[in-house]
Amino acid sequence: MINSRNLDDLAPPVKQRAEAFIEAAKEKGIDLLVTSTYRDSESQNALYAQGRTAPGNIVTRAKAGQSWHNHRCALDVVPLVNGKAIWDDQAIWKQIGEIGKSCGLEWAGDWKTFKEYPHFQYTGGMTLAQLNQGATIA
Repeated sequence: MINSRNLDDLAPPVKQRAEAFIEAAKEKGIDLLVTSTYRDSESQNALYAQGRTAPGNIVTRAKAGQSWHNHRCALDVVPLVNGKAIWDDQAIWKQIGEIGKSCGLEWAGDWKTFKEYPHFQYTGGMTLAQLNQGATIA
């Protein structure tokens, strides 16, 4: 089961944007911890089970193959303040979201339903269906 935190596990165009994002946040005094990049199918299904058939809260609507993480196109982050993860500060999340978008990433905090503030992705205009059929992000 793989749930990577390594930027090297992202597709090259995603990695490039992720590195720029983390650096831009650092320049604004925000330290970001990457909590997830690539997830294999087993890891994605385990995360999907959380809050459904396994203990915990629901944190994703995506089964294996339905997540951008499965295709190396997404990362999740959390800001650290004095070494502690800050999950519930809306002001800092809005600032982080704007920084990510300025680096060419889509921010799931802008989604209409099931907002995921830690989630950023770059799809290169591809769909999940295309990626599931073997296409790659360029």
